[in-house]
Amino acid sequence: MELRQLRQFVAVAETLSFRQAAERLFMAQPPLSVAIRKLEEEIGVPLFERSARGVRLTPAGKTALDMARQCLAQADQFLVATRSAATGETGHLRIGFIGSVTFGLMPALIQSFSARYPLVKLDLRESTNQEILAQVETQELDLGFVRVPTSRPAHVQFQMVEKDVFCAALPPGHPLARKKKLVLKDLEDQPFIGYAPSRVGGLHAAVSLLLQQADIAPHITQEAVQVQTVIGLVESGLGVALVPSVNAPYSSRRVAFRPIRDLPAQSSIGIALAFHQAMETPVAKRFREAVAGFKGREHEPAPVTVSVDLATPTRA
Repeated sequence: MELRQLRQFVAVAETLSFRQAAERLFMAQPPLSVAIRKLEEEIGVPLFERSARGVRLTPAGKTALDMARQCLAQADQFLVATRSAATGETGHLRIGFIGSVTFGLMPALIQSFSARYPLVKLDLRESTNQEILAQVETQELDLGFVRVPTSRPAHVQFQMVEKDVFCAALPPGHPLARKKKLVLKDLEDQPFIGYAPSRVGGLHAAVSLLLQQADIAPHITQEAVQVQTVIGLVESGLGVALVPSVNAPYSSRRVAFRPIRDLPAQSSIGIALAFHQAMETPVAKRFREAVAGFKGREHEPAPVTVSVDLATPTRA
């Protein structure tokens, strides 16, 4: 039994006329009559009662009509779903992300993409740069938001999403918070909170290179993996830190964030979308295209953000 036979049967059943059904199907009446006879022989029961007055459905024909309509509807859905998956309009998308992008960037991107492609199921997984890059390479993730600069596996490519710069994060009441802008040398001899080393570089490598170029040997008091953890340690008064300025508006208002005016041009950082170009799925490509068309943000040094009383500053 073929879909063509079901369509012919439904046309006759709905019109109760071989002539009208043939016109609907853009075919001659005799071949249609033969096709219905063959279908009845294949099923083994008559579907129509034929008389000089016309045709009408048998009880078996009425049951068959309901089932035929369901089969044709499912076949149409099959075609739509298959074609949509091939063009990336439906499917399953696994996206890794670092904690920083949950503040503003990713929610806006996800909302925009989901509104445009509501049939795509998103599986969002928070992780670290190193884990995300490894999982994109092994295809456990389709895409991943990572912080750059960072090293990358051979088969993984980067698509820049958002550019950013470092700013200084200062504990509540810190004397340096009296300044509107800082220079890197202001951070010398200060207790410093750094980032844990990673095999893929990331913020640890970027901060280390920046301080080395400024000829600053910081006194590291604590290290953390995530930016928000570093900011939390700053708020606890354990030291100062260099953090991406994009995090400043979404962080504790008890921490003072100050721009740094002597940052070298090569010290820029940002967020990129990691993907496996050779094994990219249609839906992953759709997401990258949506990200490319999304109006990104390039951050200037963070504005003054402080809500503590600095009248009697304390020592850091």
